[in-house]
Amino acid sequence: MPGGVILLAEDNRFNRLRISQQLEKQGHAVEQVANGQEALDLLRTRPFDLLLLDIVMPVLDGYQVLAQLKADASLRTLPVIVISAVEEMDSVVRCISMGADDYLPKTFDGILLRARIEACLEKKRLHDQEISYLAQISSEKKRADDLLVELNRQNAHLAELVKEQVAEISNSQLATIVALAKLAESRDDTTGKHIERTQTFCKILASRMHIDPRFSGQIDDEFVISIFNAAPLHDIGKVGIPDHILLKPGKLTPAEFEVMKQHAWLGANTLQIAQRLYPRNALINMGIEITCAHHERWDGRGYPLGLAGAEIPLAARIMAVADVYDALCSERPYKPAFPHAEAVQLILEGAGSQFDPTIIALFGEVEAEFARIRAEMAESSFRTLGGVNSLRLPESLPGQAQNLDVSAG
Repeated sequence: MPGGVILLAEDNRFNRLRISQQLEKQGHAVEQVANGQEALDLLRTRPFDLLLLDIVMPVLDGYQVLAQLKADASLRTLPVIVISAVEEMDSVVRCISMGADDYLPKTFDGILLRARIEACLEKKRLHDQEISYLAQISSEKKRADDLLVELNRQNAHLAELVKEQVAEISNSQLATIVALAKLAESRDDTTGKHIERTQTFCKILASRMHIDPRFSGQIDDEFVISIFNAAPLHDIGKVGIPDHILLKPGKLTPAEFEVMKQHAWLGANTLQIAQRLYPRNALINMGIEITCAHHERWDGRGYPLGLAGAEIPLAARIMAVADVYDALCSERPYKPAFPHAEAVQLILEGAGSQFDPTIIALFGEVEAEFARIRAEMAESSFRTLGGVNSLRLPESLPGQAQNLDVSAG
């Protein structure tokens, strides 16, 4: 074992010399002091591995030195061996109880001295090693914490970049959707702000349903946003309807009406092409539901699939109410606009036949909001190009009041 650096505090010069010589022969470096105060002063300025401490000394005795050592956080772990005469055994016991590690009688031999000192130095070495390991662990932990902070900062930055990119992509998607919807609307140019109104109606109705416990688990904030963004897609299939049917100024024949109904399939099939590329895109998936099923009826007499009740996707059930309300309240070449109250009454009467009765009950709570939106987004002008809209009926069907599924377009 390599030697240590030992401080010997002993007031007797002869004992200091004798002990120092033995320690140096064992390979230790020894510093000597003659009293307790000198010992403390030296310990506070230089590092030592062991203190050999006499009890009876001038200025500060061994008890006082030991008490101050144990009160000092930087010195309390220093090993201390008390040097005592045999007749001072009670004092040695007192020192041990105060924190001394061992004791040696002043009449010790070299073997005993070596054994006691090596035991204390090994204890000091293990303690220093533990402190070093703890410091290393603390340093590594700080390094890991710093890396984690930096990683979190990088992740936050990356998340912000991704958020910006997603927002950019989402905005591009929305721009594409609006462009598609406007393209379809441009071929049926009597609808004015139909797209903007219906998507706002959908948002109002979905928001009311969101806070109704009957729709818990079906509608959340994301659903409300998605239906607002996807609603403009509901009539994109019109781009595939021939002009002589889409732009016909009068009522459709039953055969023409069958062709008109194909716009639901055409729109859904178009979006399904995009869905194959982006199968988890909520906007596209909801757009397919709305486009395909917003002409289905609660009683199963709608088209194109004849779905009934809860088989009809929820977004499509909401869209059906918004679409029919706006169609009823809009003036067309072949019909006047229904007043708001009359349109509302017709929709309420369609609960359980054309519309989901639970949705219609909530529609009754927000219909005033629909009227406000209609007033704020009133059509600035009415174009008489001759066209079809969501109130087009085949010639063979009864009037609008008998069949509210007037949204052929």
